[in-house]
Amino acid sequence: MLLNDPLFITAAVASLVVLAILMYGIGTFAGGKDPSGHKANKIMWWRIGAQFIVVILIVGFAYLRSGG
Repeated sequence: MLLNDPLFITAAVASLVVLAILMYGIGTFAGGKDPSGHKANKIMWWRIGAQFIVVILIVGFAYLRSGG
C-alpha cells in the first residue's frame, strides 16, 4: 500500500510544502505590503526549487516502483 511507502510519503509531504510556499507567496504578493514585489519574487524562486525537488522525488518513486 502506498501509505506504507516512505518515498511516497516523502513526495506527498514535499508536495504539501510546495503548496504552502505557493500560498504564502500569493498572499505576500496580494497583500500589497511589498510594492516592488521583491519578497514575493524571492518566495516564488523558493517554490520553483522545492518543485524541482518534488519532481525528482516523484520520478524517482515511479522509476523505483516500476521495477527500475
